[in-house]
Amino acid sequence: MEQKILPLGSVVLLNGGTKKVMVIGYCMKTPEKPNKIYDYCGCVFPEGVLRSDVTCVFNHEQIKEIFFSGFQNEESNKFLERVVTLTSKNATSNTTEGDSRFQIESLGTE
Repeated sequence: MEQKILPLGSVVLLNGGTKKVMVIGYCMKTPEKPNKIYDYCGCVFPEGVLRSDVTCVFNHEQIKEIFFSGFQNEESNKFLERVVTLTSKNATSNTTEGDSRFQIESLGTE
């Protein structure tokens, strides 16, 4: 089954959540779980990022409902294809070599 990654700006409600979350990034790690890579980084919606230390991380399967799918074009679609490829490799690998966040930063879509 092909993994679907939501575009930036997508607004979702997470399982058990009461506040909507907007997708603002991909392939995030936390200091609490440095070996775990989360699919998304998000901020509360509609407030946005209120402080740099207040964002959340979550995985696609934690999404209960999608309220809005963010902007997509050819450039973003190519980037998301590469995100899926990278996250699929990390999901099947038991090693934690490299840091997906930094690999994502160098994905270049040109």
